[in-house]
Amino acid sequence: MNIDPLLSPEAFVGLEGVTHLCTGGESPWLKAHEEVYAEFARLKSGGDEGRRLIYARGEACREKMGRLWGVPAKRVAFMPSAAEGMSWLARGLDWQPGDNVVTTNLEFPSVAYAWRNLREKGVEVRMVEHRDWGIDEEELLAAVDDRTRVLAVSQVSFYTGQNLDIEQLSAGLKGKDTLLAVDATHASGAVQVSAGLADLCISSSYKWMLATHGVAPCYLSERAEERTGESSFGWHNLAVWPIQRAERHPEVDIRPMPEKLEPGNPAMVVVMFLDRALQTLLELGMERIEAHDRSLSEYLDVGLQKAGRTVISPSRYAARSGNTCFLDEDAKGLQQALAKYQVLVWGEFGRVRVSGHLYNSSDDVERFLDALAQI
Repeated sequence: MNIDPLLSPEAFVGLEGVTHLCTGGESPWLKAHEEVYAEFARLKSGGDEGRRLIYARGEACREKMGRLWGVPAKRVAFMPSAAEGMSWLARGLDWQPGDNVVTTNLEFPSVAYAWRNLREKGVEVRMVEHRDWGIDEEELLAAVDDRTRVLAVSQVSFYTGQNLDIEQLSAGLKGKDTLLAVDATHASGAVQVSAGLADLCISSSYKWMLATHGVAPCYLSERAEERTGESSFGWHNLAVWPIQRAERHPEVDIRPMPEKLEPGNPAMVVVMFLDRALQTLLELGMERIEAHDRSLSEYLDVGLQKAGRTVISPSRYAARSGNTCFLDEDAKGLQQALAKYQVLVWGEFGRVRVSGHLYNSSDDVERFLDALAQI
């Protein structure tokens, strides 16, 4: 099988002589971002007009995120991290004793533990257990009852790379009061994300979306907005200017979406980086990227199986993502050993995660497998 890159590795910084297979941890840096930073620096020094132009780039980024996720741009806000999205929901719902949250015992901490303070209010956190490292959508839905306020999951697992069927979960919750909250950090940019199937969908931007830390796009449904009280306030999400001018009033209205989730200035330089990265993703097309990343995953899976490794990522095509994971007791040690061969992967918690993205090829997979065989 021959798989060519969708985008040349030469478009990135520092990939000369390096087999970079760890976008699931940290993506390489687009060379185009150097021009973005130069533009930001110029605008940053431009006073009020410069700031207006920076924010105009932010609105362009918001529009691109809406296109990527298939939702109205006005429903997408820029939050500081994926963790903040889940925490905003946890803080804002009117919880009652006997309510519950359903998640899994193989979740990323910011999804699994966003609800930890709610135990004091008598809220139960139900963790559906994995079966041989797989999460079953039907078991998640079976754990939901009439007191389940939120079903919280990652679309793609950070640990196994499993791509959950969000459409099935959304359909299974139809007619129920349960909100569906999705962390798309390991999905967005690698596989297609239909944010409108969820009530809250949030993603970090420093992995598969090729930007960096500091901004997490967040889609919020009208239903979730109606049910969730605001918990963070600042000049940006309150109707203070020009209405109040310099003097504060006893009461103030909150601005509608998307500013509603942005109490202060988002990290605008990161928003500009994300805007440029989204241009690349949209030009290539998510269907092509998804097919490419899943093909690399299949190629990795076959090679690892032949090498006698225990692969914990799903073999079913629709459940694949850009992450292919296998067990190893000394995962960090193996990561370090591979790095000596200039092969970059991510190893932790007893598993190694190999991430193939749009700049990778079947040659990268072969170099990884050759290095693995030599260790």
